[in-house]
Amino acid sequence: MESGGEQGDDRPVGGGDLALKLLKKLERLGPGLVTGAADDDPSGIATYSQAGAQFGTGLMWTMTLTYPLMVAVQLASARVGRVTGHGLGKSLDRVLPRWLVIGLIALLFVANTINIGADLAAMGEAAALVVGGGKHVITVAFAILSLLLQLFVPYHRYSSVLKWLTLVLLAYVALLLMVKVDWAMAAKSLIIPTIAGSGAVTTIVAIFGTTISPYLFFWQAAQEVEEIDQVDERKPLKQKRSQGPDALSRIRWDTFAGMAVSNIVALAIILGTATTLHATGKTDIQSASDAAQALKPIAGNLAFAVFSLGIIGTGLLAVPVLAGSSAYAVCEIGGWTASLERQPTRAKAFYAVIALGILLGLAIDWSPVSPMKALFWSAVINGVAAVPALVGLMIVVSKRSIMGEFVASPALRFFGWLATAVMAAAAVAMVVV
Repeated sequence: MESGGEQGDDRPVGGGDLALKLLKKLERLGPGLVTGAADDDPSGIATYSQAGAQFGTGLMWTMTLTYPLMVAVQLASARVGRVTGHGLGKSLDRVLPRWLVIGLIALLFVANTINIGADLAAMGEAAALVVGGGKHVITVAFAILSLLLQLFVPYHRYSSVLKWLTLVLLAYVALLLMVKVDWAMAAKSLIIPTIAGSGAVTTIVAIFGTTISPYLFFWQAAQEVEEIDQVDERKPLKQKRSQGPDALSRIRWDTFAGMAVSNIVALAIILGTATTLHATGKTDIQSASDAAQALKPIAGNLAFAVFSLGIIGTGLLAVPVLAGSSAYAVCEIGGWTASLERQPTRAKAFYAVIALGILLGLAIDWSPVSPMKALFWSAVINGVAAVPALVGLMIVVSKRSIMGEFVASPALRFFGWLATAVMAAAAVAMVVV
């Protein structure tokens, strides 16, 4: 796994060697990258678009704040999966009352299902805007496609599909090349916090809720367990400590990179909508498709198409993660087989939860419930569930009886508990506002 340069070879490194080293680094990206990319789902795109349209670049500083907190939380989640060989649900069951864990997982399923419905609806609307046709029919097609991929494509192939899907996020970075950006103002907004009224407070709470969400904790921990099962020689670190340095190094690189991708894309959306929509007074953005439509007369057909493509691509990435994280959590606490590598007949409960989440989410699209109201309640549920989930996660990752010698470092514990405090404050602010 290690090149000569990493072993102390002081010969000049040529361009080919650098390219090879970079390729090896990219090959080590996996659960962290997919988790970070799934964080920018259509619901998240709607939140970031609202932030940019209503407040310009004023809330970009939230991404600077959330990055180290996201990294800490996801590092802790990944570490739990890789060290113990079990998902987060089973680990939480060891440190929290069982009734609380069951309640958290029930809230997770409800919030994820609402998010699935909102994401599928946004995908259908975006596709209908681009190619025409009935949005409900397209939404059903996306739901069926997502479900079939999870049912019949084994994990070792499906994970590669998800990794390639992350490339669609480049669409939002490309958007910045199509509009005129005040880079000096953008840089200033990254480091100087501004809060313009109660509306900004509400949006900040929404940003925290969409960037630090419980489903991401459960997904990344579960994917580390899936990665263990793919290689015979690979074992949970508590069983094979010698694998620790390489495994934790890979997790750090993967998670830092994945969360960076998440935040860079979020910044691109905020900056892109601030430069176009906010600058022209179009501040009433209720969904990701609203943002795409509003961009068309301002930034042109290409920007509109790019933004719409991003909605569809991120939805195809996020829906499996949302449905999958619910299934992993439910099966971990129920003691049932949970794996995307297993055939449906070998993991019936797991795939039943996935199918139920997608079908119920699809039903939301056909119901009279307002998508924005549904997303509001999803944010409330996530805000409520995130705090005890984070408390449990930080107890688990700090407990030597569970983690052995791989307990979290002081820095990881500091930022993890800081994230917990920030999310608790956000939950209180949500109630007050």
